[in-house]
Amino acid sequence: MPKFFKEHKNLPDDEVSAKQEDSREDKSSARQKGLQEDNASAKTEEPKRDKISEKKRQSPGEKMSLTTEELQTEIDRIAYQRKFRDTLRSTIFILITVAASAVLIATLVLPILRIVGTSMTPTLDEGNIVLALKDKNVNQGDLAAFYYNNKVLVKRVIATAGDWVSIDESGNVYVNDTFLDEPYVKEKSLGNCDIDFPYQVPDGTVFVLGDHRDVSIDSRTKAMGCIPKENMIGKLWIRIWPIKKFGPVK
Repeated sequence: MPKFFKEHKNLPDDEVSAKQEDSREDKSSARQKGLQEDNASAKTEEPKRDKISEKKRQSPGEKMSLTTEELQTEIDRIAYQRKFRDTLRSTIFILITVAASAVLIATLVLPILRIVGTSMTPTLDEGNIVLALKDKNVNQGDLAAFYYNNKVLVKRVIATAGDWVSIDESGNVYVNDTFLDEPYVKEKSLGNCDIDFPYQVPDGTVFVLGDHRDVSIDSRTKAMGCIPKENMIGKLWIRIWPIKKFGPVK
């Protein structure tokens, strides 16, 4: 016999019926409550799914946006590297061109000379840097650069081919029997001299002296003598160093 009937076997029929109805109502309420909970759970899950779906829908767009930015950054980087290489290449080319032009000009037109020694003081001091105009046709009074024994020397032209030169014991210089005014000489001296005066300058040569007459080795000695014109580099034009003495040299 069922337990229910065992418990209520002595109850009237109406009470038994009422008990059965209550039991059915409780079960119905439980089912409804369960359905409501299921519905609530479903409703709760729906927004979650919607959010997940929304994120999924947004993810490709966001990913595409990031990829575009990275791509643009990479394009900019490559463009910058290419521009940098082009600029560097152009700069190197310009520097090489300028250097080659400077060497060409220095060799063919404007030789750059650095003064060594004291034979031209006070006009030129040791360490001075000068530019020379390449020209073999020099005249009296010019500061000339020339080759001598595989060296480059700088002296002053005193006389040219055919002129007669004389120097007295006091160091006064005469060219063609005319006294030569020399404001650039601070101390006159006969110096190291082993030639006989009057002395005629041979054809195709020039007679040169240093401005510091007491120490200069020049055309007064037979060892050097007069300088052939083919050995001439040119006449000094301008002093470029030191800066404070920048200007023409005379």
